[in-house]
Amino acid sequence: MATYAIGDVQGCYQSLQDLLVKINFRSDKDKLWFAGDIVNRGPDSLRTLRFIKSLGDNAICVLGNHDLHLLAIAHGSGKPHKKDTVDDILHAADRVQLLDWLIQRPLMHYKKKHHTCLVHAGIYPAWTTEQALANAHEVEKVLQSHKAHEFFGHMYGNKPSRWNNELGGWERLRFITNCFTRMRYIRDNMKLCLKEKGNPGKQPDGILPWFDFASMQQGVNIDRELNIVFGHWSTLKDPEYKHLYPLDTGCLWGGKLTALKIDSEMRKRKSVSCPKWQELID
Repeated sequence: MATYAIGDVQGCYQSLQDLLVKINFRSDKDKLWFAGDIVNRGPDSLRTLRFIKSLGDNAICVLGNHDLHLLAIAHGSGKPHKKDTVDDILHAADRVQLLDWLIQRPLMHYKKKHHTCLVHAGIYPAWTTEQALANAHEVEKVLQSHKAHEFFGHMYGNKPSRWNNELGGWERLRFITNCFTRMRYIRDNMKLCLKEKGNPGKQPDGILPWFDFASMQQGVNIDRELNIVFGHWSTLKDPEYKHLYPLDTGCLWGGKLTALKIDSEMRKRKSVSCPKWQELID
């Protein structure tokens, strides 16, 4: 039995199938971890969502910002964007079952055996592994309750930009959600910089990738031995940091779709080239 983590698919169904052939995926034995953003912007979100759902317990999928955006639209709180490609899901005969499955996905998955976690964007550096899991569960609990509709009405926004343990209500849940699904850069004082994109090196002084723990001023509590597998950042060149495994290699933009084998070494990657479906804008 093998376990592979796969970067952002974003509705690129055929690229996913090509990658599964390349890694010799066996649906009766192997497991797949999906780093979120399984839908939207690509050509076939509906087939992709149906396929991953059909894998049952053989697929672990964390929520990404595009997955949450789809759910927000379905709940009447999100406004469709011009480049969105989720109408086929919203008008599908099995829409209810698909969206019910999606909203029950976690924000963070942790595997004790290899001390490895899967998230979409990252983990806020002030959190321990236990705190991150607990905070993720707070949001998951609301998403899977009668308060989900209200949650989506408060989900969008960039504030608050900094964590403190006294945060409460929708502000607390919004901050947690932004960290797990949108974060790329933070300031050296640990304020989120959600508008910053692009590869590291172009940002003003004091703005750092969320994983540049050594450059942060204070309050870093994250377990530096934790293997973190994540997507979301297609322009990120593979950083030379131990225990860090970015997997969004730009499938949607004509790059690649990549799988990483989850084992004691975490070194084996396989990729397939992908057609360009949209233009990348940093």
